Amino acid sequence: MPARERGAKCEVQAPTHDQQRALHAYKCVGAVKQSEQKDYRNAVNGLGATILRSGLAAAMALLERLGDRGERLLEDLAGAKVPGLEGAAKHDLPNRVRALGVAAYMTATRETLETAAWLKRAAQATFGVD
Repeated sequence: MPARERGAKCEVQAPTHDQQRALHAYKCVGAVKQSEQKDYRNAVNGLGATILRSGLAAAMALLERLGDRGERLLEDLAGAKVPGLEGAAKHDLPNRVRALGVAAYMTATRETLETAAWLKRAAQATFGVD
C-alpha cells in the first residue's frame, strides 16, 4: 500500500452495521437508571437464548409478559432499526414481529440476535458483573 502524501486527508468511512449496533447498545444501556439495572440485565442476558430456543415472536411475548421490567428492553429493540421493523414503537414491536413474512422474520431474527448480543455486552461493561 503506498504511503500517504503529506497533507493528504484521511477518508472517514461510515460505521459498519456492527459499529452502529454497538453505538446504539451503549447509548441505551447508559440511559438505564441505577434502580432498573438488575431487571434490565436479567432481561437482556436471557434474550438471545430465548430467541434461539423459542423464536423471535416468543421472545417478544416474554418481554410483554415481563411488563415494566421488559418495557425498557422493548423500547431499545424498537430503536435498533432492525430491517422490517423500522419505525416500530415499543408497544407495537411484538405485533410487527408477528406480522412479518417468513423471509423478513428470518432477517429480523438474525438482526435482533446481533442487537441483543451488543446490549448484553454493553450491560456487562457498564453495570459490571454480579
